[in-house]
Amino acid sequence: MNPSIDKSSTALVVIDLQKGITGRPAEPHDAATVVANAASLAHAFRTNGMPVFLVRVATSPDGKDRLNPVIDGENPWATMKMPSDWSEIVPELGPEAGDIVITKKQWGAFYGTELELQLRRRNIAAIVLCGISTGIGVESTARFAYEYGFQQIFAEDAMAAQSLALHRHTVRYIFPRIGRVCSTADILADLQ
Repeated sequence: MNPSIDKSSTALVVIDLQKGITGRPAEPHDAATVVANAASLAHAFRTNGMPVFLVRVATSPDGKDRLNPVIDGENPWATMKMPSDWSEIVPELGPEAGDIVITKKQWGAFYGTELELQLRRRNIAAIVLCGISTGIGVESTARFAYEYGFQQIFAEDAMAAQSLALHRHTVRYIFPRIGRVCSTADILADLQ
């Protein structure tokens, strides 16, 4: 599918490609493939003078701003200790000069962050979205982007989930209703 990208009003938004998340198993594309494809997209966007937004999830040192779900009477996050580099963006992606780093505290990249403001101030009307996890951080961000009126292109092979079923559900049933699903190669070809 030809994504038809307007270089003057499109940004790349990369979700949670950080050390603490890319070290986990991912399907249907392993994390190394997702990172490599996202890095290729980021390079193409930078080469074309288009904005790159790198989104990461992080908590305060005391962890008090963490989401605190209670599941079956227990909070799975209560005793979890994160390594000191858990929220660092993987080096393959940067950040590089000119990139905008957004730090979020929950699944989606819009709620409680300056992502929408930064996109609007740059006159961005469309985003190319990728990252981990397809059905959590990427989908949550995509739903907000849709409600805010952004056009969306989803780089299917630059995202992955904890299971093939979770990835496929979002890519087959959610994303086609709110944007266009493409491959990294299709997007790169359109940016040449």
